[in-house]
Amino acid sequence: MSRQLEPYQQIERSIQKTYHKRLWTPFITAVKQYDLIAPGDRIAACISGGKDSMLMAKLLQLLQRHSDVPFEVVYLVMDPGYNATNRQRIEYNAALLHIPVAIFSTDIFEITSTAGQSPCYLCARMRRGYLYSKARELGCNKIALGHHFDDVVETYMLSLFYEGRISCFQPVTYLDRADITLIRPLLYVPEYFVRSFAKRHKLPIVHNPCPADGNTKRQEIKDLLT
Repeated sequence: MSRQLEPYQQIERSIQKTYHKRLWTPFITAVKQYDLIAPGDRIAACISGGKDSMLMAKLLQLLQRHSDVPFEVVYLVMDPGYNATNRQRIEYNAALLHIPVAIFSTDIFEITSTAGQSPCYLCARMRRGYLYSKARELGCNKIALGHHFDDVVETYMLSLFYEGRISCFQPVTYLDRADITLIRPLLYVPEYFVRSFAKRHKLPIVHNPCPADGNTKRQEIKDLLT
């Protein structure tokens, strides 16, 4: 009689078999094409609790386990002021995926709630600042972000429509002021397959708690592209 697999083992097998061409192959393609990971790297995999960053963390964990390139990963969760339910969901998902997360708290939501009608810029800037600072504190030289293929297209269209220029974020970005490198290993992974994976394994994903969620320029572009 075969041994019953643990939930995280079923998820890992699903990545390697059912979703191999849809998730693993484009992930590995981006890592190799853009040299996202080098020997000796210590990478902070930034987890927001959403489906994209949770999947990215699992893919990096599998790669670290099987790669010939020696590197380390710290699974970093910044709590900007989640309610108890959202924080518990993140902790549950991390345990389900067998990912050892390091959670640190901030007062971002409290501060930005009094920032007037357009707190998005301040919120984004504070998030970046806290993440860069914590990653350096933990000895990381790189930060992995969970931007997928749809994010690339939407960002390109946002720049074109609202800034009048052709621009998008890069697979690798070195920030000299912060002395840290950003990498985006999900660059070639379509959101459809990420959503399919999360639904298949019934991950109770944390939805964006931002009050502006669903009412942004990015959402307008998303709807247009759809």
